[in-house]
Amino acid sequence: MKLVVQRVKKANVVVEEKTVGEIKQGFMVLIGVAPTDTKEIADFLVQKLIHLRIFEDENEKMNLSIQDIDGELLLISQFTLYADTSHGNRPSFVNAAKPELANTLYEYFVEQCKKQNIKKVDTGIFGADMQVTLQNDGPVTIILEKD
Repeated sequence: MKLVVQRVKKANVVVEEKTVGEIKQGFMVLIGVAPTDTKEIADFLVQKLIHLRIFEDENEKMNLSIQDIDGELLLISQFTLYADTSHGNRPSFVNAAKPELANTLYEYFVEQCKKQNIKKVDTGIFGADMQVTLQNDGPVTIILEKD
């Protein structure tokens, strides 16, 4: 499982000209699932995400978590995080989980985040053509994976 975490001032996701998810300050997270991923890996990354200290404290040091600032989450499935471009210029997605497993683990990840005392957790729509808009804060972008 791979997460691309962007610290944002605001973000939203639109499907078929309708806003389906929207947050203010917090994290916009792209979530990719690999065929070998499990609920245990998802649990590990949920904890890593909510304890990630990349918001500034009163001394302008990245020292606060999303819970510390009462921030919000926008979680978006993104199979293209597992693109393989090692052979040519057209990406292969053989390293991404099949849709059934990917959706199961994505939904599990979302549910686990909702149990973490986060002010608001919004999502995109799995498998949909989504238009994502965000105001990256910093910019700060972090990639999280389980080693």
